[in-house]
Amino acid sequence: MKYCRFQLSSRPQYGLVETVAGREEITRLLVNPPEDSDGDMEDVPTKRMEPVSLAEATLLAPIRSSKIVCVGRNYREHAAELGHDVPIEPLIFLKPPSALLAPGGQIRRPKISERVDHEGELGVVVAKTCNKIRPDEDVRPYILGYTCVNDVTARDLQEKDGQWTRAKGFDTFCPVGPVVSDEVNPWAGALVETRVNVEVRQQGSTRDFIFALDVVIRHISQCMTLLPGDLISTGTPAGVGPLVAGDVVEVSVEGVGTLRNPVVNE
Repeated sequence: MKYCRFQLSSRPQYGLVETVAGREEITRLLVNPPEDSDGDMEDVPTKRMEPVSLAEATLLAPIRSSKIVCVGRNYREHAAELGHDVPIEPLIFLKPPSALLAPGGQIRRPKISERVDHEGELGVVVAKTCNKIRPDEDVRPYILGYTCVNDVTARDLQEKDGQWTRAKGFDTFCPVGPVVSDEVNPWAGALVETRVNVEVRQQGSTRDFIFALDVVIRHISQCMTLLPGDLISTGTPAGVGPLVAGDVVEVSVEGVGTLRNPVVNE
């Protein structure tokens, strides 16, 4: 099952996304936000609507998160390309919800940064409240679904500051979408790919995570309560690189789709 959040008659709505005659369409409205479903999107009641092509809809970020928790250096080759050691436990940091950007929205390169990089990632949407998940507890009931994330980063400010809040936290620095899907199995390996102007820049598999998804979620839950709709961004493969005005960056996750955003100068 896949769902999106979109603008309909000047109001944000959630919609069920299905493939009809070879194209993805929004076929039914979700009566309640999916994050209120307590972990099972299939239980969300729906109502009829005139189908709309997903490609033609005005899409919004598919989540309303209280926080965005990111994992740094979760691929060995990415840690190596930045000259860092592999962490001994998941390295986590936060992006503010104000950084969220809808599919198609403009990534704005801030004037105070000379280098802004793309970082395509698999995103995990939290299904229900969790805290201090036990080592023997299955994390999958806490997962609502998966999405595409671009963890946009002002690389020069990251290196200058020594911590990552400013470099990761600018408005528009967290594009998310286009849908949330439960048709992904990160443990089996899902392809994550980033393209800039159609050229492949990053390509990796969730099978290559240093820390598997269950390890990541349990680790985060030991220090903070995760709430329904919260977003976990699971780390980026090697190949990060700069974006300039006029670029179009695409992040694709197998089983989700493609998140596409143009880049402009502030």
